[in-house]
Formats: sequence, structure tokens, C-alpha cells
Amino acid sequence: MIDVDELSVSYGAVQALRGVSFQAETGKITAVLGANGAGKTTLLRTISGLKQPTSGTIHFDETPLTKTKPENIARLGVGHVPEGRGVISEFTVEENLRLGAMTAKVALAKGLAEQYELFPVLGERRKQHAAKLSGGERQMLAMSRALIAQPSVLLLDEPSLGLAPLVTAQLMHTIRDLCNSKSLTVILVEQNASSALRIADHAVILYLGRVVANDTAATVVADENLRQYYLGVVE
Repeated sequence: MIDVDELSVSYGAVQALRGVSFQAETGKITAVLGANGAGKTTLLRTISGLKQPTSGTIHFDETPLTKTKPENIARLGVGHVPEGRGVISEFTVEENLRLGAMTAKVALAKGLAEQYELFPVLGERRKQHAAKLSGGERQMLAMSRALIAQPSVLLLDEPSLGLAPLVTAQLMHTIRDLCNSKSLTVILVEQNASSALRIADHAVILYLGRVVANDTAATVVADENLRQYYLGVVE
């Protein structure tokens, strides 16, 4: 479980997060939603140690993450897939996965085999440079590079960005299946609220760095005011 308590983060005079608190339960998907500038990406960067908070705490089960280096947070089992698909275009699919496997808890060959079984298209294109992959395939590779390290927590930042609706639906289905089969704790940052809420167990809505809703996904979907004022129309 990830426990975020009264988290505040600033960039100079600009306060990006203001007293954010929520829990992401083990084996469940927590969707973090909101408009551009709400603080969603900053939240993930702070959980993974890339940004230090001005106040508040983050715990992974009983382990404090604040003031912990990003590489040590990764070794604890927190995988982060950043916005923009975070792969190295000049490297092949397999070279990208080898980078992700540097902190893996299983042998490289076994880790690669597991990822190629999970994402067969990556196995077919293992020798192909990432630059030649489609947007959906790059997103699969970015997720696979995080998953090969066998994390307990997966932070996903806008995985559907720029993808066609059909590809987005397939990707969301994969995320749901991963959560179910591996008991992953998933924190899913999305602007595509409809897609995220279809697979999420819980939802946190941020507005200008503050939490304006923290409830089950079903409750958020049923609340017309939340949908209209903070998310747009969610079907």
C-alpha cells in the first residue's frame, strides 16, 4: 500500500501540491484524475523520489519514501512509467528491457521471457529499434521495462496519451489484468477519465494541487457534479 499524508510540493514560489492525502491499496487501481496543472505528474514524481516534498510523508507499507533516493525507491519495488513513454529510441526493444532489468529480482532470461509472453508483439520486435514502434507499442515497451523489475507498485503517468481509442481500450484492459494477476498496487494518472474510471477501484481528483474527491471509482462516476466540474462528461 502507498500512503500519502498531507503532501505539499513546491517549484519555487509555485505550490504544485497542497496537503494531498490518500491511500492506494495493494492489488487495486487508484486513478488520479484532473485537468492539466492539477499536480498529477508532480504527485508521481514525488512518490518515486524524483521530486522532494516541502512537507508531508509518503509510506510504502511501513517504509518511508520521503528523502529516499529514486534508485533506492525503485529497488524497494516501485516502478514508474513516466509521461511520454520513457523509452530510448536508439535502443532496440530488448536493449530497453535489459536496462529495466538491472534491478530485477529474477534472471534476465526469465524476465525477458515473461515480458515477451505478456506482450507478444515485443517478442516479435525484440531486435527492432524503439523509434520504429507505433505509439501503442512504445507504451507497451515502457510498461514492460518497468514490469521486468517485478515491482509491487506501478506508477503510470498518462499511458493513453496520443493513442487511438481502440489501442487505449486494449491498454487499459492490460493494466486491469496485470493488477489482478500480479496483485500490483497501481496508481494511474490520466486525463482520459472515462477510460481510467472503467478499470479503477478508487479515484482521487486533484484541482489546483488539492484533493477535491477521494472515493470509490463507482461513486465518482455516479456524482454528476464531480463529473461536470472537474472531469467533463464521463460516460
